[in-house]
Amino acid sequence: MNNICITGIGQDSHRITNEKYKPLIIGGVEFDCDFSLEANSDGDVLLHALTNAISSITGVNILGKIADEMCKSGITDSRKYVKEALKYMDNNTKILHIAISIEGLKPKFSPKINEMKKQISSLLNIEEKNIGITATTGEGLTEFGKGNGIFVTVIISCLKNM
Repeated sequence: MNNICITGIGQDSHRITNEKYKPLIIGGVEFDCDFSLEANSDGDVLLHALTNAISSITGVNILGKIADEMCKSGITDSRKYVKEALKYMDNNTKILHIAISIEGLKPKFSPKINEMKKQISSLLNIEEKNIGITATTGEGLTEFGKGNGIFVTVIISCLKNM
């Protein structure tokens, strides 16, 4: 039996709104702040990027039609989108490592990184030590670094038994 390495990449971004109409949730963790992210769902930009990374491995676009239909039926919890994406993951494919990069001026991400890792670990059934999360303001060079939104990139490394 041969093993191959598969890499998935996903990105997502959401605009910040100063209207506090729902909690700010990133990586399955609620942040206490006076703004939220524009989205039909809970707006968890990190879990959306994670869903896109899984979709890039499976070839099934979850955040298109499938998540839109889920959202219309009242399912706005982004963890459910990740779980839906995982349904299309081949049983012979194992997630080995996840690298996550967050760009945004606010909120302060560092105090919540371990909590986000714990949530993602539980969601994907992988060890926290196999999840890397970094955060940057990008020196304020982009709209995200200027505080107008949050941008996340996720790279997933998997091992597939052939």
